[in-house]
Amino acid sequence: MSGEELFDGEAFRRPAPEPATGEEVAGADKTFRAFAPEQDLLLPPSLDEWLPGEHMARFIAELVDEHLDLSRIYAAYSEGRGAPPYDPRLMVRILLYGYTTGVRSSRKLESACVDVVAFRWLAAGSAPDYRSIARFRKRHLSALGHLFLQALALCQAAGMVKLGRVALDGTKVRANASRRKAMSYARMSEREKVLAQEVSELLAEAEEIDKAEDAKYGKDRRGDELPEELRRRETRLAKIRQAKAALEEEARQRAAAAAREKAEQKGEDEQTTAQRVAAAEAKATVRPKAQRNFTDPESRIMKTSDGAFHQCFNAQAVVDEAHQVIVATDVTDCAADVANLIPLTEQTAANTGQTPGEVLADAGYCSEDNLTQATALRAETGTEFFIATGRTKHNEPAPLAPRGPIPKNATAKQRMARTLKTKRGHAVYARRKTIVEPVFGQMSTLQNAKQLLLRGLEAARGEWLLLSACHNLRKLYQHLGTGGLATLQTT
Repeated sequence: MSGEELFDGEAFRRPAPEPATGEEVAGADKTFRAFAPEQDLLLPPSLDEWLPGEHMARFIAELVDEHLDLSRIYAAYSEGRGAPPYDPRLMVRILLYGYTTGVRSSRKLESACVDVVAFRWLAAGSAPDYRSIARFRKRHLSALGHLFLQALALCQAAGMVKLGRVALDGTKVRANASRRKAMSYARMSEREKVLAQEVSELLAEAEEIDKAEDAKYGKDRRGDELPEELRRRETRLAKIRQAKAALEEEARQRAAAAAREKAEQKGEDEQTTAQRVAAAEAKATVRPKAQRNFTDPESRIMKTSDGAFHQCFNAQAVVDEAHQVIVATDVTDCAADVANLIPLTEQTAANTGQTPGEVLADAGYCSEDNLTQATALRAETGTEFFIATGRTKHNEPAPLAPRGPIPKNATAKQRMARTLKTKRGHAVYARRKTIVEPVFGQMSTLQNAKQLLLRGLEAARGEWLLLSACHNLRKLYQHLGTGGLATLQTT
């Protein structure tokens, strides 16, 4: 049989519909590709054939199976009883791929394992339910966050981390809580009195109803269930009292820390210090405007880049200039960035085993104490800091380079400002926004990292570590190209 006979166009000709009288049907003689939805597959389908050879899912699978150390996760499964759980490799595969591509909800991950070829391939046709995915993530969040260090080590092995110049910045990530669920201390005090009065009135009303029902139905009738309205108010009252107690405890801790620091600066003995701390705790008061959120009490109201205020955490990242790899990161519940400069610089050295040559940071990290510590750190390790001492307007021309020697009585802030006004200082600091700010944009766009799903500071820190690890893995995947992870074995 000839090729022309084998692929006879008539076999694929679309059957022409019956035309109405006097009308012509468009496309009646056009040949289309074969389409037979009812056709059974002659051979069992292979998921492996459905995915391109250079797909990121294959990169994630090879990474999990051959390069990542999952011993911390496997060690948690010491109980022999119960139904067999899903293989941790399967769960880590879909979580890493999901967090890399922006699919992070456990319900969406469950759906993706059915609807999306890449997820079905990673799960080998399994479809873990969302409860199993959520429990696995919660149970092993610390171990999953530890993958950040392993991903960073792989980036180092690929030559992507140079540490000649790094930039530090922070971004406000939304907490899984609404600002409308927050209440100030003063408002809590008002609502506590109102709710307490309403609860008392409802209890008195319930007692009168009980007496009336006892008289009508007899005392043996069970009627001890609380009215729905009373249960609701009692729950709200309990939450308000719990939030007030937490704010009061925070105020006592702040006052005690301040008193202890002041006493240590004066060189007072332990007994005097303890007395001052106790007195400060007794006098501590809560600011009337101090707020606490009922959904996620550890999140805070912070101003975001759009100028609005939301329940947020402050995510920090140190980014290497060479390939925009995150080399150090953390999450705090403080809106100010200033306390993170030195700890994250030290974390960079601990994570990578070497100190950066230059550290760039904006004015949010500038303080006399930070600049003094930065000077000491430079003398010790050679790391040079370029920290803005004030905010400049957009497109503002570069300041004139200073001339003459630096005055001997210049403060640390004045010395840094003078450094940034030099030709070299201005050129170096101008690189900051092109190093770290695009990383936050990429994570927000590609990983949906502007909103956290898990509640609580530790959970937020673990989730951000996982997001940072996946950002680095995406950079590694793009850097290795067609060679894949196999190239790391020869380096």
